[in-house]
Formats: sequence, structure tokens, C-alpha cells
Amino acid sequence: MDRKYRILVVEDNPVNLELFADFLTLGGYECRRAANGEEALEAAKKEPPDLVLLDIQLPGLDGCAVARLLKSSEGMQQVKVIALTAYALKGDKELFLEKGFDGYIAKPIMMKEFLEAVEHYLRS
Repeated sequence: MDRKYRILVVEDNPVNLELFADFLTLGGYECRRAANGEEALEAAKKEPPDLVLLDIQLPGLDGCAVARLLKSSEGMQQVKVIALTAYALKGDKELFLEKGFDGYIAKPIMMKEFLEAVEHYLRS
């Protein structure tokens, strides 16, 4: 890794949020956390991330609404927003790509595969 990428993880389950953040930190990334859509929008505005890992089922603004708002924010159009979700049925990945996400990671995650997916999305 050439530089320390900043990743924003948006997850309302505190256990999952800490797990994802721990994996990213161990992987050498700078990790920011948000527990809901409003926090995510504020965090991204304050310090634009290189990548957003965004849970779909959030209280208040759901992940799809947050993704739309992030992508329409000034300076955020090039930031990759990845759906991080337990929705893992056939066709779900395509559905999220149609809704404007740049990729998809299904939960539950395994550390090695999770970090490989993050690296892939950062490099693509």
C-alpha cells in the first residue's frame, strides 16, 4: 500500500462496526466510523474518505438514500461507495449497482476476503 487510505464505515450494529474497523486498522487503513446515515454524511463532509463501506439497513436514512446523497455531494462524485449488507440473494449485487453503489460486500465477512475486497475497490 502506497499511502494510508481513509475509509468510512457506516454500520448501526456496534459489534459489526468495531469488527470492520478493527479489520481495516489491522489492514493498514485509516478508519472513520458512523452509526447512521446522518453521521456518515457529516463525517464525509468533514474529511472526505477514499472509500465508503455502507450498511443498507440503517435507522433513519437507509443506505441507499445515504449513497445518493454522498454521490451528489460536492467533491464526493469520485468516492467509491460499497454496499455492505446481509442481502446476499441472487440479483442483490446487480440491484445495488443499479442504485448507484460502486460495489458490494456480503455479510458475514471473513477478514482476508474483506480486506482483499477493500483493496480491489480502492485500486479499481
